[in-house]
Order: sequence, then structure tokens, then C-alpha cells
Amino acid sequence: MGADAFRFDGKRALVVGGASGMGAATARLVQELGAEVVVMDFAEVTLPGLRAISLDLRDRSSIEAAVDACGGPIDALFSCAGAADGTPGIEKINFIGHRHLIDCALDGGLLPRGSAIGMISSAAGLGWEPHLELLEEYLATPDFDGAVAWIAAHPDKATYMWSKQAMCAYVARSSVSMMKRGIRINAILPGPTDTPLAQANADLWLGFGADFRAETGLEPSTSEEQAHALAFLCSPAASYVNGITLVTDGGYYGAGLSGAFPAATPVVRYLLGR
Repeated sequence: MGADAFRFDGKRALVVGGASGMGAATARLVQELGAEVVVMDFAEVTLPGLRAISLDLRDRSSIEAAVDACGGPIDALFSCAGAADGTPGIEKINFIGHRHLIDCALDGGLLPRGSAIGMISSAAGLGWEPHLELLEEYLATPDFDGAVAWIAAHPDKATYMWSKQAMCAYVARSSVSMMKRGIRINAILPGPTDTPLAQANADLWLGFGADFRAETGLEPSTSEEQAHALAFLCSPAASYVNGITLVTDGGYYGAGLSGAFPAATPVVRYLLGR
């Protein structure tokens, strides 16, 4: 296939959370790569040349109606919507709603064999493995309402970090069942990325890892840089990539883990529960 393996010609892509930030960059990119693009978002979608569907990931009925309106096939499903700590319903926006949307698409037969799912987790999702026992309990909830009830019983888990760790565990845990249906599922874990969400609290979101970036000459990632990685994971070029959480943080995690940048090591050890 050569370079064509990176394209989406003749494919239909759904971008959840495609009104702004990394989601909008992903929608534009896969459109340029030949896909017919549908965007779902709670915010107004202003990108030209695609279909927009209103969606509230906090509302089960809204998710179900949006999936019905979308129809199929969905050859590439990009789960890009997210919210920061302090946002009401963050656990639904960042994970529960995405899972329910995927379940609805699967139940409706909208994801054909050969399709792919790409999710945006976060570097904050690193270190999910030590929490796998509790994460498995959470992921074993059968549906939207069950997951909401679980969080209600564990209110300390209604956080950004837990939702991103849940997404990482979900990707790993779903890889076998998805592949049996001919569907791949992967995620990217961005580091600090210059998006509207990050700009709303720039000192926190874009200040993280500033010392590493100063040392290496990096700037915060752009939405387009993250979209490139996410689109690749859902393209035919990644046909043998499944169940991975790809760290797209400019090398901060690896440098801290290996000791190549000692200032990052305590942060990485904290994420890994060491």
C-alpha cells in the first residue's frame, strides 16, 4: 500500500469532541486524508465540510440518540472529548460516556471489521497498572448507569487522573475482545498540549515539564502534533498495532523513567506508585 496506508480514502470517521483542540485537529487531518467526517460535540462545531451532531457525554439518552443519528459504517472512531478536574460530570465526559458510545456503536453493528478506535488519554493516565485490581472492578460495571453508580460509591475517583487511567486500562483490557470482532483499539497519552482546555489553566497544564522542555528545546505540543499520532493509530498503516497506550509527551516519561532527566524521575515514580 505504501504511503496510501496512511490515508482514509473511502472511509467514514467519527470524531467525538471534535469542536476544538486535539479533536478539531484530528477531524481536519482525517478529512484532508480522504475521510468523510462526522463530529459530535456539546460545543458548536464550526469546521466546514463535515456533519455535526450534538452530544452530551454526561447524558445516556443523548449518547444513544447521537449514535442513532450518526449511523454507520464508522471505520475510524476517535474519542477526543475531555474535561478538567472541577468540571461537573468529569467521570462521564472523560470515560463513562465514551465507553457507552462505543458500546452503542458495537451493539448497532456500526463498527465493521477492519475499523479502529483511537482514544485520547493523557500522561496523567500513566501508572494505571498498580491500580489494575480496582480498575477492573470499575471496568466490569456493565453499562453507563452501573459505572455512574460505581463512581458514586467511590467519589474520590471522580477525577481527571482516574478517568485517564481507566481509559488506559480499558484500551488494554478491550484489545482481545475487540480484535475478535476485527476492530483495533489504541490510545495516545499526550503531555502538555496547547489547547483551549490547557489555556484555561495554563500555569498548571502548560507549566508541567517546563524544565524538561527548556533543557531539550521543546515547546508544548500542538493539537496537530497529537492528531498525527492519533490518526496513524487508526490508519491502515497501523494494522498490527492494538491495545497500546502510546506516550506522546516529547520524551519526558522515558527520560524520567531511565534517569536521563533526573528532575522528572520523582514525578514518574509517583505516577507508577513507586
